[in-house]
Amino acid sequence: MTYFFVILFIALMAYLIYFTVFRASTVINSPYNQRQETFAENVVRGTITDRNGNVLAETLVSDDGTETRNYPYGSVFAHVIGYSDPQYGNMGLESVENFELLTSNAFFLEKLQNEFDGAKNIGDTVVTTLDADLQQASYDALGSYKGAVVIIEASTGKILAMVSKPDFDPNDIAEDWSDLNNDSKNSPMLNRATQGSYAPGSTFKIITTLAFMRQNSNYADYTYDCDGEITEGNTTIHCFGSTAHGHEDLRSSVANSCNSSFANIGLSLDISKYRETAEDLLFNNSLPSVLNYTKSSFALTEDSEDSEVMMTAMGQGKTMTSPYHMAMITQAIANGGTMMRPYLVDSITNYTGSEIRHNVPQSYRKVMTSAEASQLKEYMEAVVEEGTGSVLSGKSYTAAGKTGTAEYSMSDSDRTHSWFMGFTNVDNPDLVICVITEGSDGSPGGKAVSIAADILDSYYD
Repeated sequence: MTYFFVILFIALMAYLIYFTVFRASTVINSPYNQRQETFAENVVRGTITDRNGNVLAETLVSDDGTETRNYPYGSVFAHVIGYSDPQYGNMGLESVENFELLTSNAFFLEKLQNEFDGAKNIGDTVVTTLDADLQQASYDALGSYKGAVVIIEASTGKILAMVSKPDFDPNDIAEDWSDLNNDSKNSPMLNRATQGSYAPGSTFKIITTLAFMRQNSNYADYTYDCDGEITEGNTTIHCFGSTAHGHEDLRSSVANSCNSSFANIGLSLDISKYRETAEDLLFNNSLPSVLNYTKSSFALTEDSEDSEVMMTAMGQGKTMTSPYHMAMITQAIANGGTMMRPYLVDSITNYTGSEIRHNVPQSYRKVMTSAEASQLKEYMEAVVEEGTGSVLSGKSYTAAGKTGTAEYSMSDSDRTHSWFMGFTNVDNPDLVICVITEGSDGSPGGKAVSIAADILDSYYD
């Protein structure tokens, strides 16, 4: 019995240490934990800034001690920074970093003096990886379109911008709460960047291309004669506008985004290995993310009909993904096959600026070989230089990417979403960008690649 109780005591002490070190912040951040109110009684909620020190969220204290959470950029950072409200809780980084914001690492003598005076300490500052100028440019370029923009630093995984529309003003969250939650048509509270679930359209052809390369060592010898459509059984796939692309190899199939060629490629693939490639790129898997997200799905099985295989190969069918996930895949291509763990917080400082903790880039997974990444990069360059992404050609920066058009109505082929994913400075990749616009009418202003060009022009020029 003595040994039993000694072991039990040691186990309890070990769990207490584990809980304190690894689990405390998660439990405190829970919206169901009433202890957060105790923290707020003693600490003025800290500030959130962008990487250059621009204030994104702050607590204003009036003369009578009333505290008001203020968001200087209004709706620009609505979904990524979120909101903090005593009645409606927290969202976005306001929720994820709640523990840090309600913790004060001010100088201990100052905290001691505040204890004697009955005054609150000032919470720590969360310095994000976000760039306010790039976020504003993304917000402005997206304009009135529903959709999202995600921008990541290619070599590190730092998230520099994340925009979702429709949006809301976190300064008015209490007043607008009922309207925001009852607006099922626009879903303004949904972060489309991470939680949106869309057919990827032709951006998925990059994944199909990778699967074909892995299953065919002689992929460079691939050829296809496109006459504008392909028929297998009772299913006919048309190229966009029924364009006949003529004699194509794999490079030009990607550059021209040839639906017929990719339907043909899909029919040649071993479906189990195709699925394996998709899952290597985290389809049907969890994603590294501090924000809430929707898993991407790859639904093909060995029993799938040829029609479903053809549709999937060109990015339609039951395949679904988010802009965040497609940005991660693009980042891996730009980074030589290594997918970095995306992150939003650069450092934690006390309110005077003294650093408490600093985050560093972390590799998440090697999802493809450097040779595969290099080949895909070459194909994506061709998209810009001679294919569907030519609006990005001839700029002060170089770019590589993939456009996409995803139909979301079985009865109306004109009802489409527009996609673009790509990266800049191809020889030494800099920015990774993914843009989606919902219900694009086909006009240049509604095309994701044109919006991406506006954002990148603003950043570089």
